[in-house]
Amino acid sequence: MLQRNRRSTALALSAVALAGALTLTACGSDENKPAPGQTSAASIACAGKGGTLLGAGSTAQGNAMDVWKTAYTGACSGTTVNYSGGGSGAGVQQFNQGQVAFAGTDYVLKPADVDASKAVCTGGRAIDLPMVGGLVSLVYNVDGVDNLVLDGPTAAKIFDSQITKWNDPAIAALNPGATLPDAEIQSFHRSDDSGTTYNLTSYFAKTSGGAWSAAPDKAWKGRNGQSANGSAGLSAQIKQVKNSIGYAELSYAQINNLKSARISTGAAKPVEATTANAANTFATSTVSGTDGDLALSLDYGTKADNAYPIILATYEIACDKGNKAATLDTLKSFLTYTISDAAQKAIGEKGYVPLPASIGDRVKSAVAKLA
Repeated sequence: MLQRNRRSTALALSAVALAGALTLTACGSDENKPAPGQTSAASIACAGKGGTLLGAGSTAQGNAMDVWKTAYTGACSGTTVNYSGGGSGAGVQQFNQGQVAFAGTDYVLKPADVDASKAVCTGGRAIDLPMVGGLVSLVYNVDGVDNLVLDGPTAAKIFDSQITKWNDPAIAALNPGATLPDAEIQSFHRSDDSGTTYNLTSYFAKTSGGAWSAAPDKAWKGRNGQSANGSAGLSAQIKQVKNSIGYAELSYAQINNLKSARISTGAAKPVEATTANAANTFATSTVSGTDGDLALSLDYGTKADNAYPIILATYEIACDKGNKAATLDTLKSFLTYTISDAAQKAIGEKGYVPLPASIGDRVKSAVAKLA
């Protein structure tokens, strides 16, 4: 009897030890960790109702939205998030027509947009919620040129067809030692109303010394050039067309293996188009919106070392009050996730710039108050 009890005890202890070993192995396994660009389901608080959440707008945040949709719907069974691009202008229009619960835009709402939103935001209005930080790369495809440097006046003249040859003296002066071809510049711009265009032309307006005469606008106001739809379409054209230049968010430049120009800002050396350098510029951004709106003021004219100047903040547009009851809980749940540290980190691995905590904390508070 005593031997039997001892044997049973030994077997039980062995089983406990084996279970502990298996637990330790599982905890240390990469199979239980989210892959790069993914988020742990534990960081997502799902809405009870589920259902379908519709959004539309900015293509600049398209790759970020793909990351977020995958993580959120994977964690929240019974919930679907559909986000269609089409550009910032189209997104704001669809929002104000009541077709989507939120819209993505790379430029802040204009007074006319806010007034129009009151028709769908019962008792409230649309507000800007900064959600995605990014940078606009001047992407190019020029044989033999790997480290192109441009500045505000020269870039503005290129995109306005005032400079038409790659070996123009103004470009050569910024690129000593480079072999610039005697070739026509093939410049591309967005055909759709685009927040990316708005931010690029805001940079031109601040830094070109008058070379860019038009006011910043979501619609292209430069002369000549060729057009393409969306960031993806424009990037594809640059990849295919020799001696071309265009503009797109860094994530699209990375996906398409496109080269990005360094920008001469007056800093000690030209600034590379990197998320770290863009983050240095975002760190000085301030909230300029009022009455709950969180529109940002961006310093396109920065001359600080390692501060990339052509940045953009992409906003989610939502009603501060008067959101549709059927989707309000899911909207708040999804936006609470997208501004979370985990979600911001996830898109940081995809060429975006995680928003500073000083901005992110204010967005979290605003999302919690949506009604």
